[in-house]
Amino acid sequence: MNTMNIFKRFALCAMLLLAAGVARADKVRDLASIAGVRPNQLVGYGLVVGLDGSGDQTTQTPFTVQSVINMLNNLGVQVPTGGNLQLKNVAAVTVTTNLPAFSRPGQPLDVTVSSIGNAKSLRGGTLVLTPLKGVDGQIYAMAQGNVVVAGAGASAGGSSTQINQLATGRIPDGATVERSVPGGVGQGDFVQLELLRTDFTTASNMVNAINNQFGPIASAQDGRVIQVRAPEDANQRVAFLSRLEGLDVTPADVAAKVIINARTGSIVMNQAVQVDPCAVAHGNLTVTIAAMNTVVQPQALAGGRTARVQNADIQIEADKGNIVRLPKASNLRDVVRALNAVGATPQDLLAILQAMKAAGSLKADLEVI
Repeated sequence: MNTMNIFKRFALCAMLLLAAGVARADKVRDLASIAGVRPNQLVGYGLVVGLDGSGDQTTQTPFTVQSVINMLNNLGVQVPTGGNLQLKNVAAVTVTTNLPAFSRPGQPLDVTVSSIGNAKSLRGGTLVLTPLKGVDGQIYAMAQGNVVVAGAGASAGGSSTQINQLATGRIPDGATVERSVPGGVGQGDFVQLELLRTDFTTASNMVNAINNQFGPIASAQDGRVIQVRAPEDANQRVAFLSRLEGLDVTPADVAAKVIINARTGSIVMNQAVQVDPCAVAHGNLTVTIAAMNTVVQPQALAGGRTARVQNADIQIEADKGNIVRLPKASNLRDVVRALNAVGATPQDLLAILQAMKAAGSLKADLEVI
């Protein structure tokens, strides 16, 4: 019975070690991208029409009126000069989308429509035919369609309510590719893999994994670019890259880092963060200023005037901050438990973590976003 229990424990430990080893390995496609295979951003300026009185106020957005006049002129409608157009159902918008790699003419794209004027809502509007241009100024797609807004709002008598954002919407399959982006997979006999995060250890491990699988065909150019010899035939190259992307690579351990968002008070740390023993005392300082308005009334027959006097009551309260000893913490669970022992709010932790970093007890890089 004892021998069976020992065997079960050994098997369980072996399974845990195997699972840990598999969990550490990532696919090449998750760590790197192929040079030249990337999307391209497109942007355009257009008009959304058919709004229910929630469009731009033309007196404050003259470019909307100018755009409508230009559109009507292109459609053969001559607008009298000097006229004062009062438009309530039109909104000027920007249209953005991403052109995926290897896109071909006729392929549909989803587009995002965003108001650039003072329109209250784009709900129920229709985007007029809009060209989408790349960074080179060439037109790569045309967009048009009904705008879908994931929100609602209503107002009456000075009161209003709103759910989600009304000035931005999407058009599923709202654009059609008109021009493809020239390019291919690699140049000549080689393709280049570009790591998503520069790391010499990860680059070396990826080169070893590729060479162990296909032979000596890969070499690291630096901590980010890996050059791989690939077949010249297009079909064989695609099949080769498919096998290459599926290789398992052990990435380097991530550096200890703490991300602090000072605007929202959010704090995020990875599992590599460690804390050395230290003592922390943190107290809150509260300053309260209260204004008290009084009226000074002169006595009868005094001939004075009634006057208002403003007095200020200023109080300063300093809460006691007990000293808390933080023990050495070598994993994320212990770090969280140690910081919770301080009993500080997230806003207080922003200052505490910066002080711990300055004192040398926080073994991590602080990044404020």
